[in-house]
Amino acid sequence: MTSSVTIIGAGLGGLVLARVLHVHGIAATVYEADASTGARTQGGQLDIHEHDGQVALEAAGLTAAFRAIVHEGGEATRVLRPDGGVLLDEPDEGDGARPEVLRGDLRRVLLESLPANTVRWGHKVTSVHALGDGRHEIGFTNGATAVSDVLVGADGSWSRVRPLLSDATPSYVGTVFVETYLHDVDNEHPDAARAVGGGAMFALTPGKGISVHREAGDVLHTYVQLNRSDDWVAAIDFEDAEAARATVAAEFDGWAPELTALITDGETAPVPRKIFTLPNDHRWDRTPGITLLGDAAHLMPPSGDGANLAMLDGAELGRAIADHPDDVEAALAVYEEAMFTRSSAVAVEAHETLELCLGETSPFGLIDLITGVAVGERAGR
Repeated sequence: MTSSVTIIGAGLGGLVLARVLHVHGIAATVYEADASTGARTQGGQLDIHEHDGQVALEAAGLTAAFRAIVHEGGEATRVLRPDGGVLLDEPDEGDGARPEVLRGDLRRVLLESLPANTVRWGHKVTSVHALGDGRHEIGFTNGATAVSDVLVGADGSWSRVRPLLSDATPSYVGTVFVETYLHDVDNEHPDAARAVGGGAMFALTPGKGISVHREAGDVLHTYVQLNRSDDWVAAIDFEDAEAARATVAAEFDGWAPELTALITDGETAPVPRKIFTLPNDHRWDRTPGITLLGDAAHLMPPSGDGANLAMLDGAELGRAIADHPDDVEAALAVYEEAMFTRSSAVAVEAHETLELCLGETSPFGLIDLITGVAVGERAGR
């Protein structure tokens, strides 16, 4: 009988796993490096898909709580030219197929659904050792240790659990996203607010672009996307926020001022987020008592699928363990085989989406993807 599950990482995938196990009466402990739930911001807005993220939340019994935090109107999509002209303007149809929520709000819902003390904050992993018979010892920077019956690495891109299963390490894809924010935008930044509209806005050309989400509370959350080398990123002193903004904005010289203002008027220090990936077909041999989920298992470029996949991983793993209470190895094998197939297909699509956004067909490749036009079908292409 499965006695308990040890989860490393209190991201969305790890928390969904803990919640689904709890629903099925199986204990779990989540170890998280952050000192508390509010130790750092949790990222921006997510669209939660019907076929994976929403399935996971239903398995967790949290559909109603999830619906209560949806950002109404957030599904609207707009694509602009560099001069601010509109290429595509799709309103939010209100069908709820891909509702938008803030990652931090969704994480809060998951945390509140778990028994007290499920998450052990301030536990950053320093070592993981196999003890035999599927058991592992985990060491933490605070001097504590834990021994697992079942160990799940839900600890993201630079997982400390992954090396026990795989030699794969993330590689830089050659694209950096620079993150900025504007607040109280309808009053303080009305031109930028009008350009973005009520949901997501993309202004893209080959090799560079500006993507924005309007978040609840009149916030514009911007990712400036650039195909640039490691050396180019390293040469910018992001500790000097004003100089960094100027350097990044210079890449968009001649663009409409309401678009460049998303960079130059940024109210938070710009943060570079280099995009890393694992191989599309990343997998490992079945290893007793241990597995991975989310970015630890299948890191890929952002395409709207990462968080959804992580949550589905958590739900499917939780259900597999519940379905095989007397045979953990059977549960992990069932979970991994389905996860490998699912994630490899989505990883290919994620790389294709990045190419549509910043490759030679940009922005029309992305417009075709949004509108459902087959590649090459657009007149004149």
